[in-house]
Amino acid sequence: MPAEPTGSTVHAPHGPLPTGGTARPVTRWGTPVMHSPQQQVTAYDDALRSLAADMVATMYAADGVGLAACQVGEDVAMFVFDCPDESGEHTVGVVCNPVVTLPEGRDRSLDDGEEGCLSFPGAFVECARPDWAAVDGTGLDGEPVHFEGDGLLARCLQHETDHTLGTVFGDRLPTKARKKLQKQHDKAADDYPLDWPAGS
Repeated sequence: MPAEPTGSTVHAPHGPLPTGGTARPVTRWGTPVMHSPQQQVTAYDDALRSLAADMVATMYAADGVGLAACQVGEDVAMFVFDCPDESGEHTVGVVCNPVVTLPEGRDRSLDDGEEGCLSFPGAFVECARPDWAAVDGTGLDGEPVHFEGDGLLARCLQHETDHTLGTVFGDRLPTKARKKLQKQHDKAADDYPLDWPAGS
């Protein structure tokens, strides 16, 4: 997901994001890995940590707030994020094998704010999602991790978990909104060459 301007407080309940990675080109919608459920993580090794570090580097190079492994072409159920909540506090983390929990019944309230995707760059449309979300999964050492929040963080946790399930947010849009998204994307295409952001 693309970023928005925010404050600078950072919340890292499970430790800092991995560093030392290399930015890779962002995989685009239409690539098969983007549209099928990702393989569950079973080996918590140096290769996984290296992939996570590359994902973090790619997310920051693309000015994003979250990035899933499929967005760098890897069939791995994992995402990284550095995203603000409604108050502007940033939460950072890595989640393998994420499972999202959303409010139900009277507790469920929708946020119809704009959403975009680094794998369909330059385009934003309204996409209604619950205004609070929690995600449980495992960290890079296989330890349990839990993140929750409101605002853009809630949207990010849902958006990135969707990626690990083979769902892009365009799949959640009505036809008219998807056409609007496609128009914006096509208009901005020259600003996002296929090696973006690695070639930036």
